[in-house]
Amino acid sequence: MHTQEWHQFLQSSSGSNQNVVIQNNQVISFDDPATERLALINTTTMCDLSHLGLLQLRGADALTFLQGQVTNDIKLLDGHNAHYTGYCNPKGRMLALFLAFSHHDHVHLQMPRELIESIAKRLKMYVMRSKVTVQDVTESIIRIGLNGHDATELLKPLFTEIPQNAYELVSSENGAILKLAGATPRYEIFTDIANAPAIWNALKQDAKPVGAACWEWLEIQAGIPVITLKTQEEFVPQMLNLDALNAINYKKGCYTGQEIVARTHYLGKVKRRTQLAHVESSAVPALGDDVFDANKQAIGKIVRCAPSIDTGFDVLAECRLESLAQDGIYWNDIALTINPLPYTLDDSQ
Repeated sequence: MHTQEWHQFLQSSSGSNQNVVIQNNQVISFDDPATERLALINTTTMCDLSHLGLLQLRGADALTFLQGQVTNDIKLLDGHNAHYTGYCNPKGRMLALFLAFSHHDHVHLQMPRELIESIAKRLKMYVMRSKVTVQDVTESIIRIGLNGHDATELLKPLFTEIPQNAYELVSSENGAILKLAGATPRYEIFTDIANAPAIWNALKQDAKPVGAACWEWLEIQAGIPVITLKTQEEFVPQMLNLDALNAINYKKGCYTGQEIVARTHYLGKVKRRTQLAHVESSAVPALGDDVFDANKQAIGKIVRCAPSIDTGFDVLAECRLESLAQDGIYWNDIALTINPLPYTLDDSQ
């Protein structure tokens, strides 16, 4: 159990002045959550990403098999890049959102850890006679997130090459680095239990360890949605802005749910979108909670949520654009303050 060994290392290496809180394979905090959130804007932070799961698909037919399952063009993954891709049921409703990349002779799919078992089981159902193996490698690959203005410089002494562009992937002897989207340089490091402690200790000299909620906040600010057990089959990909995230390829050919996704693209205007918003509340918005219009009619759902840097919560909320334009949207009778997304939505189709 490498995750357990890794978490024991994190607790022992934090020092007596810190109380590392770990629950259900997730680092809740290293110190004080409020201090950690403030660190996101004034220093470089690092985060254990054990709360994310990782599937590995390998075999002669792995690429062809995945090509018929997901919304993006898996054949564009060349070992030097990554992209998001949706996984839908036959009705075009999303079962998962993957961060996908290839490495050597296999493809990795990253998603919330809670989805790993059910998604692996579903993929295996459709493998049939294809030469594909689906394996959960969550435990064997340690993942570390790094964010901040100094992130790039901190990585240079540890790795021979650093990716320059968003979703560029670089591999080296002691691990791989993926550059992610974000207002400040943001990376995910993939390594093993043999190399992870040295990397963590080196980065910790100048980067502050923070809990998983801080990484969630960074993902929200980047406009990256998530599918969880509570929100499976609630959204078609465009509702979560997957087209704006280049997570849908309309020219790749057939895949499960493709007819619905294509119809949404080619016929009419997209009527529901995910917004970046703030809710000033002491109560926590739960994923899958309804959001309402001024007449208290349900018009969408909470997609992702994390404590804000100051007070309240920042969320991604899917809703009807018509209601948003008229009277705004509400959660728990509190009006959501809508903030600009870091990408452009094209709703003119």
